[in-house]
This record gives sequence, C-alpha cells and structure tokens, in this order.
Amino acid sequence: MREQRFQFWRRWLTYANVMALGVGFLAAFASNSFIFDLYNNHTEAVFFNGEPFSPEVIKFKTWIFAVLGATIIGFHVLMIFISEYAFKKREKWSYYALWTGLMSWFLIDTTISAAYGAFYNILMINVMALILIAVPLLATWKVFIRGARSEV
Repeated sequence: MREQRFQFWRRWLTYANVMALGVGFLAAFASNSFIFDLYNNHTEAVFFNGEPFSPEVIKFKTWIFAVLGATIIGFHVLMIFISEYAFKKREKWSYYALWTGLMSWFLIDTTISAAYGAFYNILMINVMALILIAVPLLATWKVFIRGARSEV
C-alpha cells in the first residue's frame, strides 16, 4: 500500500509536468488563438490601457510566446525525466532539484509579474503550476528528507 501511495504521487508529478508541457506547446504555437483570449485580454488591460494589440505587438507577442513556450517545454521535459527516473528511484538529489527548479521559477516569475501589475499571470499560471507540482512533492517529503520509505 505504501509503495502504491508513493507511485500515485510520482505519477501525479509526472502528469502535472506533462500538462505544463502541453501549455508550453500551446504558448509556442497557439498564443493568438481563442485558448489565450482571457490571458491576452488581461495583457491588453494591464500593458496597453485596454487597447487591442497592434499588428506589430501581435508579431512581437507571437515570437516572445514561442520562445517562452520553448522554455516551458524544456523545463518540464527535464522535470518529467527527473520524476520518471531519479525521483522514482528515490534519489534524494531529485527531490531537491525539483523543488529548486520549481521555486526558483515561481519566485522570480511571481515577483516580476507583481512588480508589473500582472497579477493575472500569477493567478492563472504561477499558482496553478505551483499547486499541481508542489502537492506531490509535499506528499512525498518523508521519503526524501527522512529516508522513510514505509512512511509514504
């Protein structure tokens, strides 16, 4: 039973990162589609006084989202590999690597978003990703911190 619980949380961790990978692909290839309407509307409101994006801004935004999407993809592919290999083997470094990657991104992105008034980014993206990835890490902490395999 305890092993099943650990594997449940490890799979959750992997699937959460697969979902984030999907967001990365959408950002890279569909940033001007209806999928991003709510996000784009908030961006227009915060950064463009509610004015629609000009063609030049759309061109820039399409490029910057493609770059951002590629970065998201790379980050989450790495997290998936850690989850599926080292984390699965209960290698302690993997737990710290996942937390360090997650929190360094979250703290920097959230601080910068707040400084620019982009609270929609914090709520729509950052908090959601933090919850989805932090939950399995919190649920398995005893395995990695205490080394207590039977505690999971």
